Amino acid sequence: MNVKLLVSALLLSGAAVPALAEEPVFDAQAVRAHVTFLADDLLEGRDTGSRGYDIAASYVASQFIALGLKPAAADGSFFQKLTVREARLDGAPKLALTYGGKETVLSDTAQLLVRPSLTDAKVSFEAPLVFAGFGFDRPDLGFNDYKGLDVKGKIVVVLTGFPKGTPSELGAHLNSDKAMMAMKRGAIGVISVPTIEDTARRPWDKRVAISDGPAKGWVGADGRAFSRTPGIKGGATLNPDAAAPLFAASGKPLAKILAEANRTGGKPKGFAMKARASLSYAQTWKDVVSENVVAMLPGSDPRVADEFIAMTAHLDHIGVHGKGEDTLHNGAMDNASGVATMIEVARAVAKEKPRRSVMFAALTGEEGGLIGSDYLARNPVVKGEVTGLVNFDMPVLTYMFSDVVAFGAENSTMGKVVAEAATKAGIKLSPDPMPEEGLFTRSDHYRFVQQGVPAVFMMTGFEGPGEKAFRSFLKDHYHQPSDDLKLPFNWDAGALFAKVNYYTVMGLANGAERPKWYAGSFFGKEFAPRAAKAADPVK
Repeated sequence: MNVKLLVSALLLSGAAVPALAEEPVFDAQAVRAHVTFLADDLLEGRDTGSRGYDIAASYVASQFIALGLKPAAADGSFFQKLTVREARLDGAPKLALTYGGKETVLSDTAQLLVRPSLTDAKVSFEAPLVFAGFGFDRPDLGFNDYKGLDVKGKIVVVLTGFPKGTPSELGAHLNSDKAMMAMKRGAIGVISVPTIEDTARRPWDKRVAISDGPAKGWVGADGRAFSRTPGIKGGATLNPDAAAPLFAASGKPLAKILAEANRTGGKPKGFAMKARASLSYAQTWKDVVSENVVAMLPGSDPRVADEFIAMTAHLDHIGVHGKGEDTLHNGAMDNASGVATMIEVARAVAKEKPRRSVMFAALTGEEGGLIGSDYLARNPVVKGEVTGLVNFDMPVLTYMFSDVVAFGAENSTMGKVVAEAATKAGIKLSPDPMPEEGLFTRSDHYRFVQQGVPAVFMMTGFEGPGEKAFRSFLKDHYHQPSDDLKLPFNWDAGALFAKVNYYTVMGLANGAERPKWYAGSFFGKEFAPRAAKAADPVK
């Protein structure tokens, strides 16, 4: 068809010419510009509550203003303020283990790691020990680790991670809920022992190296830090070498238990240990004010304008810490790259005026435990309902990827939209290549999932050079000072990542129906039991 002749004929006839939608062009240099600013040394690693973070937040707000987005915070600004508590150990913790007629005291980080308490300035408790396998209390899902065990008023000892062969997203969720399950059984403390798989992935010395930062959480209007497990007085992680004598005293060799846990489908049985433990430690607190940067784009269709599609990316990183020559953690890939692509997606979406409204949020405190997202999910800023969420976190942009992984895609109708978006962008959608990492519960989207919102979290895929590049970043640069602008960024990959996320967001915002959990989705049943469900897709 000769489009020029057709348009000319229509103009001459006086007929109205429908606007031809133009494909958005994503500028690689625009992505580079955002990352360059956000990962600059002057921002000192964008730690939550720091001056550098505040500068980054003002930068993102200025971008939202330039895009014509509306402020979404309750005070009419772009900043949803929250108080974040930082807790640091005051002196060395003390774990006294009594077994075999003697007491063994552990306090050195070579043997013991303790997370400071956000709710109690001093922690001290003593109780018998009970081993509960992986610590899963979900008989409905085939996990019955507490069967026959009495843990009321006791300290539960559990293995880290989840049984091999468990679907990664289900396993990641249950792993993050261990303290909750222990509390519901009446336990007052939790001691974790790393599995063989966990130790291979994160050796003890590396675990120690990343434990020097404070524990963090948001503080409510009553001045108390929010806690999902108020009945758990405290907990610790025990080096397997230090834990071995404890298990031996109960006639249960730890090596044998760990070997069972390392077998596909292996679920070590629990037992009452012939031991007691007392755990004591103190902490100092520092409360800082930080903010989520929140904006919104009103929907163009009044019938669905109160249904919001959310875009989120964490703005914080881990600041300045450590003992090496370079202690500044710029967080170029984690997560300046995610914020940069979110801004560029927002730029394209703002021009299109989709049917549903869109919320944009650059979040604080992700590195401290998904703090800003939890606060936003529990304290909504939009006058409507968030019906679906797309999260941007640490796309590795050192190679031109040909596939993406969308965590959570199989749980809701969002999966079909993501698959169509990938095809439209000229790439493919791949399954989770690292199920052992449990990534589904480790980024901000998950706090919205826990409030019943379907969500996806996309990362660049493993096809071609992808696996080598991604694993290299995780091994050598993740949460290291080397995550900076010296990395070999492929800015065209940043533009492509923005494109596939744009197609996803627009597909959701313009869809005939709001996103729905699939009927068979564990997360839909767990967190949105009364929500309307879609029929499971035919496999």
